Amino acid sequence: MDKTFWIIFGMAVVTYLPRALPILVLSKIRLPEAFVRWLGFVPASVLAALLGPELLLDKDQMAVGLDNYKLLAALPCFWVAVKTKNMVLTILLGLAVATVLYLWT
Repeated sequence: MDKTFWIIFGMAVVTYLPRALPILVLSKIRLPEAFVRWLGFVPASVLAALLGPELLLDKDQMAVGLDNYKLLAALPCFWVAVKTKNMVLTILLGLAVATVLYLWT
């Protein structure tokens, strides 16, 4: 067969196996309640790890001042997200506030 086919096949296998194996293995056992609770914190932790550097760093320097428009735009977004739990409204507010602050600074 063509070498391209085997490359694509190999990429499919190494992409699929890490997703399928945990599902197959973990579906057969009962996980401890503490572990399931701990897994519930993973999405928030990943989001914080992605957002933290973007909001708090500017050119690899800590930027926690009034000139950091990203951090200033995140504050009302956080408030709206907590109060309304509406993702679309939060995103639209963030885009609007970030755009205004970016053009203003």
